[in-house]
Amino acid sequence: MQNQQILADDPFDLFRQWLEEADTSEINDPNAMALATTGSDSLPDVRMVLLKDYGPEGFVFFTNSQSSKGLELDANMQAAAVLHWKSLRRQVRFRGTVELVTDEEADGYFASRARQSRIGAWASRQSRPLADRDELEAAVERETARFGDDDVPRPPHWNGYRIRPTYLEFWQDRPYRLHDRLVFSREKPEGAWEKGRLYP
Repeated sequence: MQNQQILADDPFDLFRQWLEEADTSEINDPNAMALATTGSDSLPDVRMVLLKDYGPEGFVFFTNSQSSKGLELDANMQAAAVLHWKSLRRQVRFRGTVELVTDEEADGYFASRARQSRIGAWASRQSRPLADRDELEAAVERETARFGDDDVPRPPHWNGYRIRPTYLEFWQDRPYRLHDRLVFSREKPEGAWEKGRLYP
């Protein structure tokens, strides 16, 4: 597989193929991606998130909008991300502008989460100082009691974000560091893709 050249005309079709292969070979979370944003100090910030949807419109993840990444995105709606599949010796990286998903999309995904995860979204003041673990567990107990047997709705501060790429790069390991790099780029998210290759 690693000796074959990457061939594709549609980046999202190729991404789908690679993610499906990773789903059968990666031990955990083949949809885990490193997400990079920029802080108010102009320094880059990166953390792992889970890719929850993708397609021609972009790549979707969900988070607390009051978290560090949420606040950074609020100030600068641009991001970059990379998925690395060690078992396949492949990675995909992309960057572009960011937009919020619709309320319907966010509600739909939130409703699909385990009940305890939904309660956790209410209990956690993500990225803010925590005195100790007991404080967090008390918040979970409080929210559990508050909702009782009722449905747990999506918190107003919990949103989905879509990265609309203007750059997509597919990287595949090759012997002697002569890796294969296929690039798709465009000037704006609505534009047509241009395809090219990069030296390893």
